[in-house]
Amino acid sequence: MLQACYKQRMDKTIRKYTSLDEMKADEYRYWQSRPVHERMDAVSELTQALYAMKGAVPDVPRLQRTLVRLQRTQR
Repeated sequence: MLQACYKQRMDKTIRKYTSLDEMKADEYRYWQSRPVHERMDAVSELTQALYAMKGAVPDVPRLQRTLVRLQRTQR
């Protein structure tokens, strides 16, 4: 799904890391460099894949929303 939206060439660079923390930091920098819409597309794709692995495909692909009602006291 995400790959179909972006017809750019995939970066095939191989990187070697000396630690897991170094790898996580590099991955964090990568995702922070991406535009918000691309990060949201990636989250949606991962969410869909998780639902598919569990065998439960949601009927509407969207983020779950929670409604909260707060009642203010009278002044």
